[in-house]
Amino acid sequence: EKRSFFSILTPRVVKVEMRIKEDSKEVKNERKKSTNIREEVDATEFIKNINKFLTEFIEALPTKNLTYKVEDKDGTIYVDIDGEDTGYLIGYRGEVLNSIQTVISNVASRTNKQKLRTVVNIGGYREKREKDLQTLATKIAGTVIKTRKSITLEPMPAYERKIIHSRLQNNKKVTTESVGEEPHRKIIVDLK
Repeated sequence: EKRSFFSILTPRVVKVEMRIKEDSKEVKNERKKSTNIREEVDATEFIKNINKFLTEFIEALPTKNLTYKVEDKDGTIYVDIDGEDTGYLIGYRGEVLNSIQTVISNVASRTNKQKLRTVVNIGGYREKREKDLQTLATKIAGTVIKTRKSITLEPMPAYERKIIHSRLQNNKKVTTESVGEEPHRKIIVDLK
């Protein structure tokens, strides 16, 4: 036990994780095989949980003409919410939308041990944002080439950073790199 300022930061419980090293090649090969096999997950329970939550959630909202659709495509659950005046559900640069997506993802998997990827889209925002980010990436690359100075973008969620990285990956004059820790991870665009 260490002494610290007024014993506020003194650790009381210590957790230790131990792993046994196995030298057998057979065990390693079996482990590789088991990690490559991905179990098919039945999405009906996930969709049932999402439908129940969304019904209650939409009833509690001030906007009344909202509709939603929940689909399972290739092991990912897509939730589309549409209606009038959905801007407050999207928030500044999709912050509220990302929070709703996190909540829906947790609600979907609360009765299951497994998790499925959940993507929430409100009023076609994801497609619009992707288009805007691709345009931004092209403009930033042009600016970096013209000024010969690197540009650091504002912090973004992982899926938005991926859009910019993939847009500029074939550019022969600029390179992209993500730096920092979540949720403040940023992209730096620089000359090659």
